Amino acid sequence: MNVKEYVVYKSESSLWIGTIQEYAEYMIVLPATVRFYTRPVYQSRIVSRKNARNYITVTEVRKINKNFIL
Repeated sequence: MNVKEYVVYKSESSLWIGTIQEYAEYMIVLPATVRFYTRPVYQSRIVSRKNARNYITVTEVRKINKNFIL
């Protein structure tokens, strides 16, 4: 089974690498909340904030080859 992994950033610091379910359990939120952080609508809300210094971004980890992760 191919499980997608995600990287969670707060501002510009990496906080977590794992699945959406793992991060949701860690933060005690619903997985739907974490999935919302991956959506373009959330990204546009961050851009429209006046003070967008303290925010969470969730990005899917894509393996290009066995030695390089994007």
